[in-house]
Amino acid sequence: MKQVTLNHIHESLGAKMVPFAGFSMPVQYEGVNAEHETVRNGVGVFDVSHMGIFKISGPNALSLIQKVTSNDASTLVDGKAQYCYFPNEKGGVIDDIITYRVNEEEYLMVVNASNIEKDWNWVTSHNDVNATVENLSDGYSILAIQGPKAIEAMQSLTAVNLADIKFYNFVIDTFAGVPNVVISATGYTGSGGFEVYVKNEDIETVWTKVFEAGANWGIKPIGLAARDTLRLEMGYCLYGNELNDEISPLEAGLGWVTKFTKDFVNSENLKAEKEAGIKNRLVGFELIGKGIPRHDYEIVDAEGNVIGKVTSGTQSPSLGKGIGMGYVPVALAAEGSQIFIRIRKNDVEAKVVKTPFYKK
Repeated sequence: MKQVTLNHIHESLGAKMVPFAGFSMPVQYEGVNAEHETVRNGVGVFDVSHMGIFKISGPNALSLIQKVTSNDASTLVDGKAQYCYFPNEKGGVIDDIITYRVNEEEYLMVVNASNIEKDWNWVTSHNDVNATVENLSDGYSILAIQGPKAIEAMQSLTAVNLADIKFYNFVIDTFAGVPNVVISATGYTGSGGFEVYVKNEDIETVWTKVFEAGANWGIKPIGLAARDTLRLEMGYCLYGNELNDEISPLEAGLGWVTKFTKDFVNSENLKAEKEAGIKNRLVGFELIGKGIPRHDYEIVDAEGNVIGKVTSGTQSPSLGKGIGMGYVPVALAAEGSQIFIRIRKNDVEAKVVKTPFYKK
């Protein structure tokens, strides 16, 4: 079991540590609902150092990225990030990732922790253009400082005007006295804030200064359980739940980051699938009846026929009701459609709703 650099700090703070993607990670400190509330209304810090980081560089860096990712990275400018995915050859998704353009010949890719080795093998196996590919994952730590008070609380730690970093943009500058820190606004919570990418040898210093700077704003450490409820309230996909090697990215609603203006792995088949029309669609739903939807619960129609499965579900801390996502036939995917979630042999009524569930 791998440990993040700040593992000893999480343990000293009384975090409940659990195995996640091969790492021992803090799942919660004081409780999911309290931590969720902290991020929605104040400022909280997630240690997401288990995520992977690849550096793609050289004159042919863009060519490789264009080949292995779904989105059009040629539209990126320096300091801009882009959400996309690695399509596989059989119509599924290897991983969903974020690509950052540092400059014309240098890019960073942030990948999911559970897929680092798989993603690395995928990118390097397609590198027939001699781009330079480096796996920086083991040398860096990542903090996600999230919440509506994050910018105000952290501004004293950098000369960069944090409010000027728009969503899916980043800068590389000094933060908490440490030079060359990537400061990005690519958060996964829907409550604002930013992330910092720091070399492992500097992360304890940064952590300490972040909590000193945020003390007057009630800053707290936040575990992965609240990260999951926060992202679900926003309707954001989680690899392994909404996305996997078998699920079509078009059915997952990722058509907006699937650009057929270029050729990429499996683009012809995905284009044909789009033209033929998808059979199922990922939807958000709210329970009308009582209960909590959970991952893998069956979704059924009014006659009790199984039509799909819940990919993610929870009792929403912000909304006080059961919410979830899952795949249903296109005919039942329209907003307002009636579906049922099978919870302990009871078919609980639900309705399809537009995401995000949580609106500021």
